Amino acid sequence: MSASTKRPRLKLHLLGNDSQRKCKEMIERPVKVLQIGEGNFLRGFADWMLHESARQGKFHGSVAVTQPRPGGKAKLEQIRDQDGLYTMITRGLSEGKRVERTEMVSVFSQFFNPYEEWQTFLELAELPSLEFVISNTTESGLKYIQSDYIPGEPVQSFPGKLSVFLHQRYVRFAGDPSRGLIHLPCELLEGNGDVLRECVLRHSEDFGFSDSFRSWIEHHNLFLNNLVDRIVTGAPTQEEAEALTERWGYEDQLINTAEPYHFWAIQGEESLDKRLPLKQAGLNVHWVKDLKPYQLRKVRILNGSHTLMSSLGLLRGKQHVRETMEDPQFSSWIRQAVLEEIVPAMDMPELGLEQYAEEVFERFLNPYIDHKLQDIALNTAGKFKVRVLPTLLAYEQSQGSWPERLIQGFAGFLYLYRPLQTQEGYKAQLLSGETIPLRDDPDVLAALAAHWEGYGHSTSGTDELEQRVAAVLSNEVIWGENLDAKQGLRAALVHEISKLEGEGK
Repeated sequence: MSASTKRPRLKLHLLGNDSQRKCKEMIERPVKVLQIGEGNFLRGFADWMLHESARQGKFHGSVAVTQPRPGGKAKLEQIRDQDGLYTMITRGLSEGKRVERTEMVSVFSQFFNPYEEWQTFLELAELPSLEFVISNTTESGLKYIQSDYIPGEPVQSFPGKLSVFLHQRYVRFAGDPSRGLIHLPCELLEGNGDVLRECVLRHSEDFGFSDSFRSWIEHHNLFLNNLVDRIVTGAPTQEEAEALTERWGYEDQLINTAEPYHFWAIQGEESLDKRLPLKQAGLNVHWVKDLKPYQLRKVRILNGSHTLMSSLGLLRGKQHVRETMEDPQFSSWIRQAVLEEIVPAMDMPELGLEQYAEEVFERFLNPYIDHKLQDIALNTAGKFKVRVLPTLLAYEQSQGSWPERLIQGFAGFLYLYRPLQTQEGYKAQLLSGETIPLRDDPDVLAALAAHWEGYGHSTSGTDELEQRVAAVLSNEVIWGENLDAKQGLRAALVHEISKLEGEGK
């Protein structure tokens, strides 16, 4: 994002005296957090939370930030050039009201490029004040990649860097149990804390570190599993950035935008909030004994309703989530699907599923976010299997009947995923007759195309439709089981697909 208007770049000295004083107080505090990740999400999520806690006088520390990949150098330099400052815009709906808040975030006190400042990066490990490591390196960044360590040269992978960093700390403090760190990986990976610990231990073996060091890692460092949820949309449009530059009188290369909703569940003792006082600051942060119920809630309700609406929405010409939810008929349908079919199938009243669902519906209506249904439809086959199918089967098991709206969503998926092979790849035909690209596992698309090859609903009868649906449902490669063995499922789907065929041109 770059504004064309000629204004000075955001710097500490450009702020008014009071704002300058407050920002300086924050960034002059001792480093308590090492942050691996310079991108929009952490700046709009964890850093914003730390800033809010510090603003309330609860968190008394600062953040040292570094990038996990060489490609993050430009963004890190922007953070350094702006004295660690950036503007955070929070906007959307909250309790039915439109909100927009702007605040200056100032939590970064040190900036390191580990590929160019390796020794400086390692020296940070020797700070007595350091307590936490927060990361977001994407799922591809949180994995073990076998590598060698040559002293004095940076390790490429995030877990590899962390292994050397922790070894530096272990040596500096002679294995002091109290000098272990609390690790909060925010990568969207189930069991992310467990994965990170195992990667660090494997690298420790590769690098020839001692058994006593690995014991210190296992017993005196906490690698906590995390579930994070907030839509951080990043930089505004060029036009809006220019207008903001004119209004503020300075140019901010790091403007970040996010929805009001935020949720962070950390699998750890609640007493840790004394050290990282985010819940104390009134933020939607929860220290929990088990993350799995919260992960299930998100997958079944938030992700599940996204997947449900995407196929039917696309078939009927919708393009965005908000547009779909603003349609009274669609809105009523998705609300009933969630509240009358998904929630009862989960049977977890202690998690406040209805309230969570209402928060999800409000997020879907955010006027500042254009979430494309085609983006949600990416890899729908795999998503449907994880997000919707377990709920559908659980409902039938508990209620003795197939849930009407989930069946309609399933039928919408099967109708949309009758792939047409073209020179540009597989495409789907909408009810209007238009086509859109299908982006999914090539093997799954090929299998579905084979099941539907030669089928034309205008020339084929119900018997042939039943045969095609039976073939798709019995494909265990796609579903992991033979769904055609589920009594009544095929008939229910054929009925709903026939109705869609009646709508199509």
